[in-house]
Amino acid sequence: MAQQTKWVYLFDEGHKDMRDLLGGKGANLAEMTRIGLPVPPGFTITTEACNAYIANGYRFPEGMWEQALDALKEVERRTNKRFGDPANPLLVSVRSGAKFSMPGMMDTVLNVGLNDETVHGLIRLTNNERFGWDAYRRLIQMFGSIVMGIPDEAFSEAMDELKKERGAKLDTDLTAEDLKELVTRFKRIFKEHTGRDFPQDPYEQLRLAVEAVFKSWMGKRAVDYRRATGIPDDLGTAVNVVTMVFGNMGEDSATGVAFTRDPATGEKKFWGEYLPNAQGEDVVAGIRTPKPIEELAREMPEVYQQLLEVRDILEKHYKDMQDIEFTIERGKLWMLQTRAGKRTARAAIKIAVDMAREGLISKEEAVMRVTPEQVDTLLHPQFDPQAKEQAKAEGRLLATGVNASPGAAVGVLAFDADTAEEWGKAGKDVIMIRPETKPDDVHGMIASRGILTSRGGATSHAAVVARQFGIPAVVGCEVLEIDLRKREVRAGDVTLKEGDVVSIDGTTGEVFVGEIPTVSPEFEKEQDLMTLLTWADEITARPDVRQWPEDKAGYPTRGLQVWANADYPKDAERARRFGAKGIGLARTEHMFFEEERLPIVQKMILARTPEEREQYLAQLLPFQREDFRGLLRAMAPYPVIIRLIDPPLHEFLPSYEELLSEVTEMRVKGITGPEREEKERLLAEVEAMREANPMMGMRGVRLSIIMPEIVKMQVRAIFEAACLEKKAGYDVKPEVMIPLVSHVNELKVIQTELEKVAEEVMEEQGVRVDYKFGTMIEIPRAALTADEIANVAQFFSFGTNDLTQMTFGFSRDDAEGKFLFEYLERGILPDNPFQTLDVHGVGKLIDMAVYNGRRTRADLEVGICGEHGGDPRSIQFCHKAGLNYVSCSPFRVPIARLAAAQAAVQDLRARGAEETYVTEAVTA
Repeated sequence: MAQQTKWVYLFDEGHKDMRDLLGGKGANLAEMTRIGLPVPPGFTITTEACNAYIANGYRFPEGMWEQALDALKEVERRTNKRFGDPANPLLVSVRSGAKFSMPGMMDTVLNVGLNDETVHGLIRLTNNERFGWDAYRRLIQMFGSIVMGIPDEAFSEAMDELKKERGAKLDTDLTAEDLKELVTRFKRIFKEHTGRDFPQDPYEQLRLAVEAVFKSWMGKRAVDYRRATGIPDDLGTAVNVVTMVFGNMGEDSATGVAFTRDPATGEKKFWGEYLPNAQGEDVVAGIRTPKPIEELAREMPEVYQQLLEVRDILEKHYKDMQDIEFTIERGKLWMLQTRAGKRTARAAIKIAVDMAREGLISKEEAVMRVTPEQVDTLLHPQFDPQAKEQAKAEGRLLATGVNASPGAAVGVLAFDADTAEEWGKAGKDVIMIRPETKPDDVHGMIASRGILTSRGGATSHAAVVARQFGIPAVVGCEVLEIDLRKREVRAGDVTLKEGDVVSIDGTTGEVFVGEIPTVSPEFEKEQDLMTLLTWADEITARPDVRQWPEDKAGYPTRGLQVWANADYPKDAERARRFGAKGIGLARTEHMFFEEERLPIVQKMILARTPEEREQYLAQLLPFQREDFRGLLRAMAPYPVIIRLIDPPLHEFLPSYEELLSEVTEMRVKGITGPEREEKERLLAEVEAMREANPMMGMRGVRLSIIMPEIVKMQVRAIFEAACLEKKAGYDVKPEVMIPLVSHVNELKVIQTELEKVAEEVMEEQGVRVDYKFGTMIEIPRAALTADEIANVAQFFSFGTNDLTQMTFGFSRDDAEGKFLFEYLERGILPDNPFQTLDVHGVGKLIDMAVYNGRRTRADLEVGICGEHGGDPRSIQFCHKAGLNYVSCSPFRVPIARLAAAQAAVQDLRARGAEETYVTEAVTA
């Protein structure tokens, strides 16, 4: 007989490494139980049960419910209470818990087991009538909204109405009789919306609540959240059934949320909030303003001391900052959850660095703890301090609230999540404003630049989600009177409507009317980030990072270097400050567009003879030489790859359409004379240069072969600059890149001529410099014939922007404008191939080109210089493909340095795990 699947685990049957099966919350409740912390008895229904339920047509898998009832009997035994017993009732909470923390995504129902009979048992046991009716009204409200789908507003409006009738400001001002009346009203609302009475059978309540958690895994807000974070749909959620402990039994009871370190700054201090005489949802929902955790030291000193001890135990055990939920019931502390705490980018970096210095984790682990996106967020713009002070002087400071998630955001006000999402997708910068956010709002929050609420604290739903996604947020701005019906907000005598612009500062908690300009942060002052990136560079510089089979003997064993794309000396200097170890792409054509040079360039293009063209090129040469001197000096002693002219020449001339319009107007108006003759001549020249498909026309190496005098001038300028810098004491390393090669014979023709120019210049100058000539691999044929091309080229640089266009047969501008985003929405493509490298198509071409190129030339230098050079997932591929470097925008260099180190650590770990496995296998 086949063994029945185990669907249910008591807390003392699990541990922290069972996250796949028990979900994060269940595994951590089990682990806290295992290490002796005070956890209420309970059990977890597995993620496998959720998947089976969905696959089984939304029916419980065989044996699951029976196992849950058996586990409930064991909880009854341990608590000495009985589920549904009117005299001594056991009450439970039903909580979700997926493998990965999804704050506010899934649904929680408290006080399951209460009904018209057990509520009296609870009142007798606690001798607290108000508490009993408060617990019952909470169950009906939560069960109604979460399990039965009744709009939250139906209950909250009834609550507000009763408070108004009774002259009560807070929920806690309502008496036992008031709450008993509220239960009656809530039951009426329940029946009006569902057509049935509130279920009095506790087992039916439990069954429906478990089903609600399973169903919520496929709900819109959970799916939206998974799309935004890349969490797979097939993980499922577990269900945790936990004995209820009550923080609302009087002033010696409380509920709270705390972090073992400050989640905004990373500072090593206990940080959190609590509410006396409240249940847990009150804190997270942000409906009442909680107290800072420090006040607990005064109100309940013994419990506070116990919490500090728990904090130390959990940090040392998990070796990470923890986010904990706790309840104090009549002076006794109960732990309800621990998980790795969501944190801001700044906090993530500080915590990782501090924990490595404290000896809790290694430098490698510190590097793995910080995501490239967090580095990106930290380097995001902040408000210009002077402009902010000016806005205050002008009286534009609208409100101040809790600085829940740092950063600067400017946008138009949107009063609901659907509008925020719609406007965000349309390209508008949106600030979503709500009294407080709920899980249903996540899709709008993700689409917004910033989040603003009038209620809630630093651990409210809005704050937690904003910190996770790096969205600036200001919460708890109590001065804001938000009218959702009129779509307007008032603060004092200022009224703003939907669509009005505001600026929010999530670092200081300030909200301003109108737009405030931003400034970029100073990279060098981010000491923790500098430390982390230094560790990252140490990892990639290790000589054993990459190991290769015998047929790849020439591949690099160190990790990837990070170079930068830079066209001007100031870009090169910035890249150097950000840690770049070379320039992977300097585009010479950008230098031609400068105001004083463009007229000379245009005359050069329109020249009728090579001699006339040479005359104008001689005028351009000093400009180019100075450009190259600046680049080479800024980056010495690192390599600088200079790409020779790439675009078609007509791009430097006036637009054909504009010229045609001007000439047509002159013809119609009968204008004659030299000006028209010049315009007619220019129009004819531009028309002669027009191409049906310029991207595949006369550009790159083709232009160099047809008009070699242009690139000869450029190479002369490069080598004159290099020789002058070498004489000035700089160790320069110019590398000349010939673009758009598709056949080795193209290189043989032009590279030979250009090498002669280089040698001539060095002889004239009486000095030699280290140099290389190579090519950009951006045409599939070049990748396919890399073995031949490597006979001539000394380096390859993959131009993945064009290589992706030509491999897919996409025009990027047309694709992104017309169909690519629908491809992504419908899952036809997994990623935008212009942002994340297409590993299975373009990646295969790169792999093949690297392998075949190095078989011809073992010391072939290989890098990538498209946008993908700054994309973390593409960098991981480049590491595995054996590239020497990635090159990206200067601003993405810090991100790429971290991503390169993470690829290296993953490689080292994978190899270590493999070696361990082999050793164990041999021993066995």
